[in-house]
Amino acid sequence: MKKHTHGFTLIELMVYSTILIGFLYVMTAISSQLLEVQLETETQSALTEDSRFILNRLSYDIARSSSVVQPSALGTQSQNLVLQIGQATYTYASKNGALLLTDPVETAALNSFGSLVSNLAFERYGNVNGKPSVRITFTLTTAAQRASGAETRDYEATYGTR
Repeated sequence: MKKHTHGFTLIELMVYSTILIGFLYVMTAISSQLLEVQLETETQSALTEDSRFILNRLSYDIARSSSVVQPSALGTQSQNLVLQIGQATYTYASKNGALLLTDPVETAALNSFGSLVSNLAFERYGNVNGKPSVRITFTLTTAAQRASGAETRDYEATYGTR
């Protein structure tokens, strides 16, 4: 008479467990690499978007300004930029990692929560009797920390009044 036994032997269970553990390890490693790549892409995108917005806004406001109040003299540097646009005064300044624009209506941050502004400097250029230009330098750093550290980019631009 034959005995029918159903089930797995101990060796078969150990082989299946080893294969399953190896598969889970590989999937975990791939998932963590994908998350790291996603974070890196998002931080680079945030820096690019913030820098474009900041530079475009500065270019727009400087071009339409009637005068540059601060920095006041040619060749001087300041951490603030004060523009006279019509009857309104627009002030750009850095505070706690945010680039703030203060206009007659409100004060608003020009960078997102994903980036920090540092090393902000405005320098006035131009001729004595000509229209002034402003050289802007600043550093953007990602707020999110990656395994390789924060992403940092330096920016420099010069814009003139019309």
